[in-house]
Amino acid sequence: MDKEPAKFEVGINPFVSMKSKQSRMKKVFFVFVVALLVISEPSALLANCKDNQLEVKGDWGMARFRIEIADTPASHKKGLMGRESLGLSQGMFFVFDKPGPANFWMKDTLIPLDMIFIDETGQITTINHQAEPLTTTTFFGGNAISFVLEINGGLVQKLGISEGDLVRHPRINPDLAAWACKS
Repeated sequence: MDKEPAKFEVGINPFVSMKSKQSRMKKVFFVFVVALLVISEPSALLANCKDNQLEVKGDWGMARFRIEIADTPASHKKGLMGRESLGLSQGMFFVFDKPGPANFWMKDTLIPLDMIFIDETGQITTINHQAEPLTTTTFFGGNAISFVLEINGGLVQKLGISEGDLVRHPRINPDLAAWACKS
């Protein structure tokens, strides 16, 4: 008994479902996007270095924060005082004229913050986890601090940020930076 071969309409494969076709297209698109990123000029990938963004990287990966800059004595003094909330990926970046001792407190600050103290190369030197709101107790961050990043309390631990990790921002002198923005 010879069986007649199965007959299929031209261009239709009954063994491939619509979902698998969509899944395959998504994979092809993903590979295409990754290939574009790999062959892109590296400086184009670094073009995201903007004054209102800051990046942190370590063995755990990388995070980007939208930041406000405090670079005057008045803005240093005010900081995040009076704020009732701070977006998850937001923070305040304190920029000092020259490296020096850094003492921070939480007077009139309503939300717990992680304070990240950074040297002139962009390396994290000290972290104050979950600073208590509304206290006048000062936290000493070090003697040669050029920058401080304040983010939501507990986020440092959740992300895995630690001392020795690197920060990238246009305000960090590229001649000194351990991880510089490209100009």
